[in-house]
Amino acid sequence: MTDRQRISSGSPWESIVGYSRAVRVGNQIFVAGTTASDETGAVIGAGDMAAQARYVFQKIERALHEAGATLADVVRTRLFITDYRLWEEAARVHGELFSEIRPAATMVQVVALQDVQMLIEIEVDAIVGVDSETAGT
Repeated sequence: MTDRQRISSGSPWESIVGYSRAVRVGNQIFVAGTTASDETGAVIGAGDMAAQARYVFQKIERALHEAGATLADVVRTRLFITDYRLWEEAARVHGELFSEIRPAATMVQVVALQDVQMLIEIEVDAIVGVDSETAGT
């Protein structure tokens, strides 16, 4: 049986809802949907899609590091945005971080997130120890 490592961000919602910021099983890491809210629940970058995307990816990167991974290990991203007119702002931030890594990516519009000030929620999957240059060859 493979051990399960749970990574917490310290959010009170994790125990209320019953989830972890990230879970590592073997060499796979799954990061839960992450929004631009700080540890007090305050929304960072209200009204600014790019600022929220950057903040979310910083939170995700911290969870990955705690699980023994980096953004270079990411193989899949999912972006959930509330206003498709702002998709390019989110896409540009994604491109800044992943232009060389090139994970499989999905972006969809959703009706709303937990707080009306939240414009984006992101989740990622990572696999540690797979060389992105030679994978699949």
